[in-house]
Amino acid sequence: MTPTTRHIHRWRAFALLATAYFMTTIDLTVVNVSLPTIGRDLHFGQTDLQWLTTAYALTYGGLLLLGGRVADLLGRRRMVMLGLGVFVTASLGCALAVSEAFLIAMRAAQGVGAAVMLPAALSTVMNMFAEGAERNKALGIWGGLAAGGGTVGLIAGGLITRYLGWQYIFFLNVPIGATALALAPIVVPESRTASRRRFDLAGAVAGTGGLVALVDAIAQAPQYGWGATRTVVLLAAAVGALASFLVIEQRVQDPVLPLAIFKARMLAGANLAGLLLGGSFFAFVFTGTLYMQQVLHYSALQTGVAWLAASVTSMALAGVSQALVTRVGPKLVMAVGMTLIGSGVLWATQAPVHGHFLADLAGPFVLAGAGTAFSFIPISVAALTGVAEHQSGLASGLLNTSTQFGAAIGTAIASSVAASHTDALLRAGDTASAALTGGFDETFLVLGAIALIAPPAIFALLRRRAEVPLGLRSSGA
Repeated sequence: MTPTTRHIHRWRAFALLATAYFMTTIDLTVVNVSLPTIGRDLHFGQTDLQWLTTAYALTYGGLLLLGGRVADLLGRRRMVMLGLGVFVTASLGCALAVSEAFLIAMRAAQGVGAAVMLPAALSTVMNMFAEGAERNKALGIWGGLAAGGGTVGLIAGGLITRYLGWQYIFFLNVPIGATALALAPIVVPESRTASRRRFDLAGAVAGTGGLVALVDAIAQAPQYGWGATRTVVLLAAAVGALASFLVIEQRVQDPVLPLAIFKARMLAGANLAGLLLGGSFFAFVFTGTLYMQQVLHYSALQTGVAWLAASVTSMALAGVSQALVTRVGPKLVMAVGMTLIGSGVLWATQAPVHGHFLADLAGPFVLAGAGTAFSFIPISVAALTGVAEHQSGLASGLLNTSTQFGAAIGTAIASSVAASHTDALLRAGDTASAALTGGFDETFLVLGAIALIAPPAIFALLRRRAEVPLGLRSSGA
């Protein structure tokens, strides 16, 4: 096979893997504009709606590290296919759901499939392209898909819910995923690197269980009270499980998350930025969508179209972001991106009861959308810089774990802050619309602050040139 042919085949494989990734990224937000409709059809409680987002994000984030490790050991193409199979099956289950509990369970199963597929896909991409300009181009496109996928999901969700019904936001995954699954053994190269096959299931269970308990406690605290037995028990369980996770990872021979990997300062900085990105932007999308639908009474379609301001800006600036990363490195670009996101979210705090899109939302959406272009791409590049092939699945899984857990926790915080502040305003005598608006504005303030933590943290972590620990470049498992 000539170098030109290999080059073409790499990009064919990349196109298939990127399509599968884009599908899972869209599913993070595609349900947001459909939440009121789904809630009415399946009789969801108001505080339970957030579980349609967090159930997916938690299993997605919670099993990514294990998925990355399994991909390194058992073969990346095999895990891409397994993950796609689970994701497609669960999507069909979501479309056919007739109860709240079953739909949430199927959303969690979608997350499992995505967690198996994604780290295998990203590590395959990393290993197909040598470190440098060509890999930066591939990862730039990959990061651009992440930046645009969330808002494309909102637009698609609005259109599909309006003209076909919310079930079709899940039905459409079936033919796309099935086609990718059929082409994967033909197009995607197989690779694996480790000979030992040990899986840290205990670590994965402890880490995921701890974060599920933490998110549940935060999200339901407004309903039960922060001092209620249920809340205190869940918080204690979360702390205990996460502490156990750290102990397990220090003691097992093949941990799902080798803690020494954080000695790579570039990787550590990228993952911190990814955590805060998920906790700010994805939660902003969740909260902004509820503001538009519950206060401004936008339809699902109008809400999706409104988010075009963010997605078009993000996609328009993706090439600029990629070029800047190649020229000046990822640190400065990701810090600028997170600053723009934080500024856009804080700008949204002025949204009034009788708001208008052009006057009150277009500016914040454009600014936050620009921020996603200048954050997703450098974060993707930085998280994989200097990582050896045998740990590429781990590194890619870790990055997406950070982002998904950030999204889950940020959404839970948003739901909790909005509910608490809205209840306080209602008790003070405000109208329902004014109380909801006050709750959402308070939430935007918190989410903007979360985003603005990132720039100083990035510069603190990356104040010197990032050194990659020798262990990350070793050839063993």
